[in-house]
Parts: sequence; C-alpha cells; structure tokens
Amino acid sequence: MLSKEEINRYSRHIILPEIGMDGQEKLKHAKVLVIGAGGLGCPLLQYLVSAGVGTIGIVDDDVVDETNLQRQVLYNKEEVGLKKVEVAKKKLQLQNPYIHLASHALRLTSQNALDIIKDYDLVIGGPDNFPTRYLVNDACVMLNKPFVFGSIYKFEGQVSVFNYKNGPTYRCLFPEPPKDSPNCSEIGVLGVLPGIIGTLMANEALKIIFGIGEVLSGKLFVFDTLTSQTKIISFEKNQENFKIDRLIDYENFCMLKSNLIDEISAKELQTLIEKRETIQIIDVRESSEFSEFNINGINIPLKTISNNADKIRKDIPVIVHCQRGGRSRKAIELLQKDFGFTNLYNLTGGIEAITPSESSVR
Repeated sequence: MLSKEEINRYSRHIILPEIGMDGQEKLKHAKVLVIGAGGLGCPLLQYLVSAGVGTIGIVDDDVVDETNLQRQVLYNKEEVGLKKVEVAKKKLQLQNPYIHLASHALRLTSQNALDIIKDYDLVIGGPDNFPTRYLVNDACVMLNKPFVFGSIYKFEGQVSVFNYKNGPTYRCLFPEPPKDSPNCSEIGVLGVLPGIIGTLMANEALKIIFGIGEVLSGKLFVFDTLTSQTKIISFEKNQENFKIDRLIDYENFCMLKSNLIDEISAKELQTLIEKRETIQIIDVRESSEFSEFNINGINIPLKTISNNADKIRKDIPVIVHCQRGGRSRKAIELLQKDFGFTNLYNLTGGIEAITPSESSVR
C-alpha cells in the first residue's frame, strides 16, 4: 500500500490511466539492479529513484574521478576519490526517502554475479567493456531476468532489452565479441549522450515494470546526436543462446587474454621495482592522462607508438601499460608484429590495478 505522502508524491503517475494506483504499487514492490554508477548509471538511477522503484541495487567498484564530472551528473569536485556507490546512495536517498537503496561496492565477476543478481527482478546497465556485458547477459539468462542494456560511443548511443519474456539475448545480437573495444577514456564521449541514453534505459525499465507499451525486445534502438536521427534494428532469437549453464572466464572469451602476449600483475611489477630489476616501463595513455597520474614510465601514446618504437628497448623486460589494459595490448600486438619485439609484458588491469601505495609518482 502507498502512504498518503507517496500518493501525493507520485500523483502525476497515478492520474495516468495506463499506470494508476496499481502501477505505482508495482513500482514500489519492484527490485532493480543497476550495473554501474557512471555516465549511464547517473541519469537512469535518478529517474528510477524519482519514479518510486521500491528497491534499487547499485553495483560499481570505481571511485569518482575528475574526468567523470563532464558527464556523470551525480558527482562534484569535492567527491573526487570517493566510492561512487556510496556517494550515489547518499544523494539518491535524499532524493526519495520512500525507497530502499543497496550498494554493492565491487566488480561483478563470474564468482559473485549469480548471487547478486538473483535477488532482483530485472537488471539494467551499460558496462563499458565486452567481458562484463557477456557476463551480465549470461547470468540473466541463467536466472531468467530481463536485461535492459545501453551503450555509448563518441556521438552515438544504443538501447535494447534482452531476455525479456524469453526474447532474444545479447548473444543473439552479438554472437561473438570484437577482439578490441575502446571505452570512453580512450575515444571520448559527448557529455550529454549518457543522459539521453540513460533516460531511455530507465524508460524501458519502467515499461517492463508497469507492463505497458512496446518493449525494445529483439530491437536495437540507435540514436545519433550529430544528426538527431534514430533507427531501430531488429534481430532474431537464437535458441542455442539459452543453453548457458555456467559462467565462464569472460576476459578469455573476449580474447583480452592471449597466449601471444605475456601478462604481468601489479604485484609482480611492484616486486621487480622493489628488487631494483632492470626494466623499462612504457605508458601508452594520452599525455593528459600521464600528467594526472603515472608510475615513472616513458609516455608514448598508442597513436604514436610506431613512430617511437626506437625508444623501446629490446634487451630488457619492457612493461607496457595503459588505463585498463586494452590500449597496451594493441601496442604490444603492433610492436610484436611490425618490429619483432619479444620482450614485452602487458600490465594486467592497467594502471587502475595499481594502488596508490604501490605507485611511486603522481
């Protein structure tokens, strides 16, 4: 039952014949898990909270960074360095005291995904990497939960709904992952785009909960901010994609790990540094990223790596890194293929895997 205060608060919903009191009570009893409290997560969380979704879980292991402030509208400069889930929870609870918020300050993995997702009615989010997208999809298939999905790339956004009433899944749209996939830290994103796509994602979630409208199941909605044009791409269900019975190593599945590229962990790198081993560290991030935080490496941005291959030694171990490990893998592949390097190691997880206590320079 809705309280008198809630009836007044949600009156603009309740007076809609398609929603009414019954629809608002459906929202109150709904349990939604939001994957990510970043660019897409901020607007969709704000609208789900305002609408009155009774229980909302937030999964994110990241902290607020100054580069987030261009588009992640829940945060401000004073919160840089704080955990996003805790900041978001505090602010959203003030926004609507009649709902329950649960924070999961962790990275979703094959080991914890099923335990977390099982307690919710639907999952909504736009992970910025393919391993997590496939992980969330497969967990939702195994648990029979709908998955409202969104993605952004430069000036374009996409929205779809997977596994809705046994409809097509993410694997039906993307049977195989691309070998490499840049995120917004590598290629940039228009600041308003996450707001547009995040709001559309919240709309799909509300339609599912209310049981109204036409859900984007089997359809990919695409929006171009530069032309303001939209299109819908239909895709079919593949029954084979419902035979998932376990969660796998999704980084390996997405070919982010390769037998052709040697990996080194942050802990192993720290050991080499402490033992004063002779190594070279190459940072392939952009110069602006390097100036904000670095670990005493040589900065050679990925786009300039071919022109600066002569600066990279071949006689000692060379540790190549970027923010998360994607760009550094591209650099290593290029250097091995075009310049014959055999002494390169990719820093697993990139610089994000290095804690402040392990780094030597800021």
